[in-house]
Amino acid sequence: MINKTNFRPLSTIAREIDANWRRNISGTELYFGAKPYLNAMYSLDKITDNFGMDSAKSIVLYFLSNASSWRGTKAKEIKAELKAMCK
Repeated sequence: MINKTNFRPLSTIAREIDANWRRNISGTELYFGAKPYLNAMYSLDKITDNFGMDSAKSIVLYFLSNASSWRGTKAKEIKAELKAMCK
C-alpha cells in the first residue's frame, strides 16, 4: 500500500526504474521516449519541484505515457506510486 503523505524522492524512484528496466530483468529495453523524462527525474525530489520550466508532475506524467512497454511486477508497483504522487 502506498502512503499518500510520505512519498519517496523522485530521484530514488528514477534509480530503481533504471535498475529494473533492463532487458535481462523486465524483458524490454528502456524506451527512447521515456529516457529524457527518467533523466530529469534524477534531479527531482518532490512532485512539487521544477526541472527548468517544467513541473515535476508534468515530467512524471510524460514519463508514464512513454513507459507503456515497461512491464512486470516492479513496473506496476512503481507506476502506481508515481500516479498516486500526481493526484
